[in-house]
Amino acid sequence: MNIEKFRRQGLSMPGATETVQWGNDLVFKVGGKMFALAALDAAATHCVSFKCSDEGFAELQEFEGAVPAPYLARAKWIALERFDALSDREIADRIAEAYALVFAKLTRKQQATISGTPSPSTPRKGSGSPGRARRRA
Repeated sequence: MNIEKFRRQGLSMPGATETVQWGNDLVFKVGGKMFALAALDAAATHCVSFKCSDEGFAELQEFEGAVPAPYLARAKWIALERFDALSDREIADRIAEAYALVFAKLTRKQQATISGTPSPSTPRKGSGSPGRARRRA
C-alpha cells in the first residue's frame, strides 16, 4: 500500500471526509470524528494510524512495525511505521473496521444522514406510548 491507495480507501467510506491537520497530517473523518490518518511528511516516524477494536489493538501490537499510536493509544489507535508492516488487504480491512467503529458511535441522526436512510423516530416521554404506565381509578 502507499499513501494514494490509503487515501482512496479512506475516502471510499460513505460520508468520509479528509482534512489536513497538525501541520502535515491527512486526517479522515466521518461525522466530524477521526477514524484514520496518514503522515504526509516523509520524515515522520509513522506513516499511518487508525482506530481499532480492543481485540485488534492487542493483536496488531504483535506485528513488527505496528505500535500504539502516539497520543491516541488510550483510544485504541495503532500506528504503522511503514506500509509493508501489514498487507494491503489487511490495511484496507483495518480502515473499514476503524470507520465502522467511529460510525457506530455517531448519533442515529448523523448515521441516517450519512447513510441516506430515515432515522427511526423515538417516542417522546409522555406522548402516550404503549409502554407508559396507566393510572388506577
